[in-house]
Amino acid sequence: MTPAQTLRLVVIAPDTLTPDSEDEHAVEQAERSRQLRISLLEAGYNIIAVLPTDSFLAERVAQLQPDMIIVDAESEARDALEHVVMATRDARRPIVMFTNDDDTSHVKDAVAAGVSAYIVAGLAPERIRPIMDVALARFQHEQDLRRELADARDELRERKVIDRAKGLLMQRQGLNEQQAYDKLRKTAMDRGLKLADVAQRMLDVADLLA
Repeated sequence: MTPAQTLRLVVIAPDTLTPDSEDEHAVEQAERSRQLRISLLEAGYNIIAVLPTDSFLAERVAQLQPDMIIVDAESEARDALEHVVMATRDARRPIVMFTNDDDTSHVKDAVAAGVSAYIVAGLAPERIRPIMDVALARFQHEQDLRRELADARDELRERKVIDRAKGLLMQRQGLNEQQAYDKLRKTAMDRGLKLADVAQRMLDVADLLA
């Protein structure tokens, strides 16, 4: 099975592929949307659902658990993006937006909102796979950066907690810094806990007895 075939896609698209024939714009958009889906299928991707941008989008995305979201939008690109961002805020996923709207003012908002690729018009079928590959790689890279940042913040928070606990031991038991640290570390080892957890418990008890 190829990587493309293992990806489960949800396409966010216009409400219908059979619009009023007298609405030329709607007919054109429906045909473009149909061609996009055909291109995705021909490239080997697994489209598990096509959803409209309505108030139920977040619930449906949560139920389907797709690997990637494709946004097919035109003049309503900003509204569609807002719906998708709300639907993925609790579980981030790569988002690729295809649009014929040449108003590039949306691009900055889209990137800030987490869109991995923003493709404007002129999409040739042979470009689908490279675009999707780059979008997925970019998303994974950004997720790695987010995890690294979160880890760094956690480490800083833990260091501050440990420093506060050391200070408390130094103040109340007349220990120097190394002795206070050694005592915290021994307690953590004896109880099978993280050093930061022992430090936090000590601070919590101190606050209760204050």
